[in-house]
Amino acid sequence: MQHKTSLVENGMIWCGAGISIAEILTGTYLAPLGMTKGIVAIILGHLIGCGLLFLAGIIGGQLRISAMESVKISFGQFGGIFFASLNVLQLIGWTGIMIYDGSLAANGLWKLGRSLWCGLIGFLIIVWLIIGIRRLKWLNTVALTALLLLTVWLCYLIFAEPHVNNHLGALSFGQGLELAVSMPLSWLPLISDYTSVAQNPIQASGVSAITYGVISCWMAIVGLGATLLTGQTDIAKIMVSAGVGISGLIIVLLSTVTTTFMDAYSAGVSAQTLKVKWSSRLTAIIVTVIGSAGAIILPMDNFSNFLYIISSVFTPMIAIQIMDRFVLRLNNKDRWISWNHFALWLVGFIVYRCLMLVDLPVGNTLPDILIVMFLVWLADRKREWGSVGQN
Repeated sequence: MQHKTSLVENGMIWCGAGISIAEILTGTYLAPLGMTKGIVAIILGHLIGCGLLFLAGIIGGQLRISAMESVKISFGQFGGIFFASLNVLQLIGWTGIMIYDGSLAANGLWKLGRSLWCGLIGFLIIVWLIIGIRRLKWLNTVALTALLLLTVWLCYLIFAEPHVNNHLGALSFGQGLELAVSMPLSWLPLISDYTSVAQNPIQASGVSAITYGVISCWMAIVGLGATLLTGQTDIAKIMVSAGVGISGLIIVLLSTVTTTFMDAYSAGVSAQTLKVKWSSRLTAIIVTVIGSAGAIILPMDNFSNFLYIISSVFTPMIAIQIMDRFVLRLNNKDRWISWNHFALWLVGFIVYRCLMLVDLPVGNTLPDILIVMFLVWLADRKREWGSVGQN
């Protein structure tokens, strides 16, 4: 019988996801807003994103199926394959970005060569995958405890200095809010990979969303404050300025490994939706190797556009899933494809991209969610009215 994870284990998994170079870097992008508006954007963005993350965790968790398997309920069998393919691609992208940023920061602290750091980080992730997260429970506990303590220290070193408002570039509040929303949104296609094996899926979804939300906000605020204080967006330079040294290197390595492990692991789980016989562990290792190679070869300095692409794909998807599961109680899993839902998803995708051209103070995700939900409800009403008319 498969081991059912406890609330503490789920909390630790998502604590590791939150303590991430990517979260800190996202905070640096919000520096043009200044400290007060930046913090408000971070908190509001995470409230929206983590609310959706919580609901996504419940959908797959209650049904005891992976995230991409739960997509089939709304979009049919082909829908699961379609979104699983997109999810594997985004996870390969995230794996490469995380290794790239981790190697960049590590090399800034200890110059061994960025390619060598990419290889070392990739190797450590593969070790995590081979041994398995449950067998590494004690090591994961030690790693996360060390990360929390070191990050508290880093936070103190950064904010103990007199604060300077170094405004860098231009960014509207709505754009900043959307960047904050996009971080939890990027985990939507992953969360029920973990809540589906939890002892209590609903509570585990709550603990996961809250833990990730709090830690992610903290990391983003650290990045925001550090950039406003130092005028730097380079993580290594920020850490050097704060006098962190070798401790900063440990933060970089551990946070990159614990977060990227989840990306690679879930890529393996999603790949099984494409072909059941594929080994999830072997696929995860292959994803790590591809991500490491991409990090060595390709420039990945700014991933804000990548975040917007993820949001535009998965925002309408989760809106349709929420309506089907909690409001309409529809189930298309036995169908090959639900053309109506695919059409509504495409409309939601286009609406999101169009909203990016408009500077809304509430960002793009919330309006897109509400529009897609209304269209799903309207389509269902039309279907029912058609059935009544035929009778």
